[in-house]
Amino acid sequence: MNSRLSPRLTPLLLALLPLLANAQSHDPAVAQDKITVLPGVEVTAQREATPRKDGLDAWGKATLHDTPAAVTVVGRERIEARQIRSLSELGHADAALGDNYAPVGYYQNLSIRGYALDLGTGYRNNNLAMTGEQPIALEDKQQVEILKGLAGLTAGVMEPGGVINFVSKRPADVRTLTLGADSRGSLYAALDAGSWLTPRFGLRANLAWESLHSFVQHANGRRSFGALAMDWNPTERTALQLDISHQDSAQRSASGYMLLGGTRFPERVDRSQMLGYQPWQQPVAIRATNASARLQHAFNADWTLRLALGRSRSVIDDRVAFAYGCWYVAACAAGSPPNYFAPDGSYDVYDYRNPGDTRTGDEARATLEGRFTTGNIGHDLTIGVNAFHRGINRHWHVNDYIGTANINDPLPPVFNPSPKQIGPRVQRVNSWQRALFALDRLSFGPHWQLLLGVRHVRLSEQARSKKNVLERDTHLSHTLPQVALLWRPDEALTVYASYGEGLSLGLQAPSWTSNDGDSLGPRLSRQIEAGLKYRWTPQLDFEAALYRIHQPYQYAQPDTSWAGFTFVQRGEEVHTGLEVSANGRLSDATGLHASFAVQRARAQGTGTAAFDGHQVVNVPRLRATIQLEHRLAGLPGLTVQGGWRYASANPATPDGALQAPAYGVFNVGLRYDGVWGERAFSAQLGVDNLFNRFYWRDTGSSQGDNYLFPGAPRLLRLTLRVSL
Repeated sequence: MNSRLSPRLTPLLLALLPLLANAQSHDPAVAQDKITVLPGVEVTAQREATPRKDGLDAWGKATLHDTPAAVTVVGRERIEARQIRSLSELGHADAALGDNYAPVGYYQNLSIRGYALDLGTGYRNNNLAMTGEQPIALEDKQQVEILKGLAGLTAGVMEPGGVINFVSKRPADVRTLTLGADSRGSLYAALDAGSWLTPRFGLRANLAWESLHSFVQHANGRRSFGALAMDWNPTERTALQLDISHQDSAQRSASGYMLLGGTRFPERVDRSQMLGYQPWQQPVAIRATNASARLQHAFNADWTLRLALGRSRSVIDDRVAFAYGCWYVAACAAGSPPNYFAPDGSYDVYDYRNPGDTRTGDEARATLEGRFTTGNIGHDLTIGVNAFHRGINRHWHVNDYIGTANINDPLPPVFNPSPKQIGPRVQRVNSWQRALFALDRLSFGPHWQLLLGVRHVRLSEQARSKKNVLERDTHLSHTLPQVALLWRPDEALTVYASYGEGLSLGLQAPSWTSNDGDSLGPRLSRQIEAGLKYRWTPQLDFEAALYRIHQPYQYAQPDTSWAGFTFVQRGEEVHTGLEVSANGRLSDATGLHASFAVQRARAQGTGTAAFDGHQVVNVPRLRATIQLEHRLAGLPGLTVQGGWRYASANPATPDGALQAPAYGVFNVGLRYDGVWGERAFSAQLGVDNLFNRFYWRDTGSSQGDNYLFPGAPRLLRLTLRVSL
């Protein structure tokens, strides 16, 4: 795999960089009485700690303070201050988030409120769907918006936990070089350059290169990234934004551990060991491209048309010596469940090859927004149409048993690769979602607002086996309502209550069940939520939300079939939780980001008494995260940083018999902001997992199997950022 930037994208970026670096800065804030298009802002330590935005698609274009949903916004300052470079690290920013199958060397997934995000619709780029099967680069992102809870009005068919939207940087007069290194030998470089070339036309380019040295042996990798953003305001009423990015990455993927015999956790784990490693195995290579175009035109002061197009494509050369189960181990033949490691720590090794695994997402959306009054009632109306296509094209892959190893082996035995070859290419999934949606925000005086929203979605989806046999042909039409009531007694406080419904696709039966490969029917989710948002000071926001989510429960039910399990839909999975957060600055010198989430996630009415009433797998009852920074008065420019995150015991089996132990992880750091000559710079030194704590960070599921991933050991990271 060639780790260089896309040949078509790289020359354009390189040609534009000198122009951006030398262009004279222009003021883009042209007098506009209908649309005000602001450039990105390059700010320093005095930046507002909680970024603002003019609204989310799910709830109209009101401010976040007037959005009746729990939303966390992670701004550029926070991304840089915490040296966040991966999706899993981003998950530490809010206690409602957690890892859900996030291996080293592979694309990662998160859960929100205990539900794994939908890889087709759960991740969004500038409010357009992006394929989740890619390592998500953050160099070109201005902020990340985490919408917690049902968002059917935004994404249509999706899991009920929420969505994560990545917002691109906009053109600004900025030229910044970032260099980084860590104690394992990783190296990092990034360039951010932009300018308004005329008062109405601006560009911004981001380039990044990274040599990755993992804590897992044989899992070093590399990554290169390029992005270009363009803003053009041809008239005072019209604005056009274009974005394109491409990333190449290559890294061997580390398999997860599994419970021993399904009854106990592995002990004395060497987290640097790559399970099943074979010298001939190649890195997993992922090439991802994301592009979007957004046009906004104001007809007058009250009515605006917005058009948006997006394309996301990820091509995965999936190649791994995969550690899984114990189907070929004698200890399992004696009665131990074969979809776990053997009681003595033995496991099977598979030669898995699936090159050219291609995931695409294409979305088009048109919305009309307007304001008017009927009597004493004000209306902020949004109506629109949306079309989304998702495709998955894969070869007839190789997944062949090649030998057996043990977690206690200093080095896994070396086996010969499978002689089997990749088969023909098949379109495994062809999915279309078409939707009509509308939202009206009714204002009854200065203190009360009622939001009424609806999305009518039509889904047509075909799923085929690797042998091109039609396994599922889904056609459905459903209307998803969304309603909320807001009370604003003053400018500082908003209290809300909301109800919404969502639709998600049925899950596929695991390989070890009697109906292997069958996909169950779609699931209708319902959520009620009540919350408040309080602006304690102009620099500090406090939020609290209480919610309850219902979704049909799909699981492997023990029975007398030949496999011993059949994948069924019975009963409900009910998540009830409380989230509390504080974000901003306690003073000019002290910043705070803290969140707390307690959740009761239970299955009920499943028909399997052993599973009823227990906490759902990979959903700790309690998570908390605190991040503090304090600028020292006696040492101008020096800031002390500290962080702590905690997760209570994490269930690993549906009957509640096994739980990963609770853990707490501490991080510390120093940052110095200064001026060298005439150039501003920032130097950061951080230590992750200060006390080198061993913990199981994830007991999540992939394709019906649960894996155990250890948290990373202590890591020292150094970053230098210089304005050129």
